[in-house]
Amino acid sequence: MNSRVQSLKAFFGQAGRVALVEVVATKGSTPREAGAFMLVSASAILGTIGGGQLEYMAVDKARQMLGGGPGPRSPASEARIEVDEVCATLDVPLGPEIGQCCGGRVEVSIRLVDASLEQELIAKAEAEEAHLPHVYLFGGGHVGQALAASLALLPIHVVVVETRSEALEGMPETVETRLTPMPEAVVREAPAGSAFAILTHDHALDFLIVAEALKRDDTAYVGMIGSKTKKATFRSWFLKSAEGSEAEFNRLVSPIGGNAVKDKRPSVIAALAAAEIMTALVSHAVEAAGFASAEKVVAG
Repeated sequence: MNSRVQSLKAFFGQAGRVALVEVVATKGSTPREAGAFMLVSASAILGTIGGGQLEYMAVDKARQMLGGGPGPRSPASEARIEVDEVCATLDVPLGPEIGQCCGGRVEVSIRLVDASLEQELIAKAEAEEAHLPHVYLFGGGHVGQALAASLALLPIHVVVVETRSEALEGMPETVETRLTPMPEAVVREAPAGSAFAILTHDHALDFLIVAEALKRDDTAYVGMIGSKTKKATFRSWFLKSAEGSEAEFNRLVSPIGGNAVKDKRPSVIAALAAAEIMTALVSHAVEAAGFASAEKVVAG
């Protein structure tokens, strides 16, 4: 598994001199929020502050500071630039002058990265990575492979769980894989707020995993691939044989990705399911944050 922290360390190890380009303040509509950053070397870039002319200007200024000499003339006549040997500030209106129509204003800081700042950035990335929401994907078939590829692009920790070793081959390098004869046991070990997408090669195994997930009351999402008939069959089994409740069953999302788009191609299902899962994770995080704030108020 190749994590964001590993990518960051690899970039620092190979890039030579590096500049940190960070959005420090925004006003109005902007492509990225304050705190978004990218790293720039003489020949490579890691991350983004939103693209467009704003990013072009920032990269150009960063490379000048790295010793690459002046780049092409900036089209932003209204941009204010303050610079010294190790730090620069760009105050840029996002209007027609630079070919961006966001309408807001962005202040960007550019700093040369020394050993202390490098360690600070790595420590921050490690802390953020430790708190990423977890998504457990059960099943590495055609849809599982496509969904893993879609989820691997998102700021989440993805774990693909399988009983077949060959089904784990070819997974994205940023995805964790687990081979186990009892995938339902993985559900019990997952942290609170996790999402579970169940799409194995065996309906009976799907049912066992879904039942375990629905018995937890701290999940962000429980989804199962299948048809209306499969969902109805699961409901009957869950209520009669698995001692499940109607309230628990009602938390099940099936089919995953919804049914608004009538397209069963794995890549399409994966795109819809990834959006559905990410929406559920964000909603759960907002609700959890609101609940925690309410508890603080009650506690006085």
